[in-house]
Amino acid sequence: QVQLVESGGGLVQVGGSLRLSCEASGRTFSNYCIGWFRQTPGKEREFVAAITGSGGGTDYGDSMKGRFTISRDNAKNTVYLQTNSLKAEDTAVYYCAARPRPSCTRYGYENWGQGTQVTVSS
Repeated sequence: QVQLVESGGGLVQVGGSLRLSCEASGRTFSNYCIGWFRQTPGKEREFVAAITGSGGGTDYGDSMKGRFTISRDNAKNTVYLQTNSLKAEDTAVYYCAARPRPSCTRYGYENWGQGTQVTVSS
């Protein structure tokens, strides 16, 4: 299994940007699809983005398309989520998670990080 640690969250103004990182330790990183999810109190967890083990395929939630970009550096065991044009409704705790397959879906993630808070202020 892999262990995941997120970083890069913080407070940003509407229209600003943040780059979140998800660093993994453990088994061969490229064997895992990595996804980002977010959650706010009282709401269901929402799919944000995912990237295949090779980095050649990506998927995005509808409200993130064109604003967020997911990428990975397998040599550094790290996945990044570049978030641009942030809106107040992007405020949430962002989690990364690993799916034990190199291909991606929006479910089937077994290992989760502790989360990083993103707060977008107006």
